Amino acid sequence: MFLIGNFIHAMAVLLSYVLTIYIWLIIIRALISWVNPDPFNPIVQILHRLTDPVLEPVRRRLPDFGGLDVSPIVVLLAIFFLQSFLVTSLMDMARLLR
Repeated sequence: MFLIGNFIHAMAVLLSYVLTIYIWLIIIRALISWVNPDPFNPIVQILHRLTDPVLEPVRRRLPDFGGLDVSPIVVLLAIFFLQSFLVTSLMDMARLLR
């Protein structure tokens, strides 16, 4: 049973790292959007490719706030919830299986 517990623990740690990296990607994208970046810059293109699949559906569902994009805030709150709920639950489950 301890193997399953260790596997779940490793998955929880990996998920936590992935969510933390995604948080930073969204923050960097929001900061870069304030300075009107060159859309042909490879870093800007990578940021858009990595964050658009999550931000675009949220943008479509939110009402218009007069040009203010609040989708990064909504996505960040969802990620914080996932880190608090899902990762912690997986860690607790792994601890019980050890």
